[in-house]
Amino acid sequence: MPDYKRHGARYRARRRAVDILFEAETRDIDPVSILEDREQLSADPQNAVAPIAAYTRDIVCGAAEKLDDLDDALEQFLNRDWELHRLPAVDRQILRVATWEILFNEEVPAAIAIANALEMATEYSGNQAPPYIHAVLDGIVQAQSPDAPGVEPEPTLGDGSEDAPSASESPEPEFAVESENAEDAHA
Repeated sequence: MPDYKRHGARYRARRRAVDILFEAETRDIDPVSILEDREQLSADPQNAVAPIAAYTRDIVCGAAEKLDDLDDALEQFLNRDWELHRLPAVDRQILRVATWEILFNEEVPAAIAIANALEMATEYSGNQAPPYIHAVLDGIVQAQSPDAPGVEPEPTLGDGSEDAPSASESPEPEFAVESENAEDAHA
């Protein structure tokens, strides 16, 4: 069983944002309305609903506002035979949260966003998701690099088959993963 106490506040906020975005997509409703419902429910201690962290609110509202931009960025790094809607819903939400942090939150180093996304993918999706999630997010980071203007993204996901790529097809990370404590120091 995972030890959630070892995670910092931002990891827990990301995880809750993924949960809210997943629920919103599954129920086909606005994620901000789910967020507001949870905030109202958490005001009454009898409901046993945990309060919403400010960073969870930032992520959910930011992802909802920038959803088209996030999906466009993600689709650039999927193989042309794959489409975002074909990915498992939880993987899609993990990718959206991490992509929002990479593109729109300068306070979070990309390495932290990616490391947390990979940990959530392992927890929620198992062993097949982290390699392709890493490849897609690394492509987004590289495209954002000032050293690589005009770099055309290369498709990184699968060969068109129904299976995600194996770990042996995953690119080597090109960044140093910082610890969760270092990230929380920025909070």
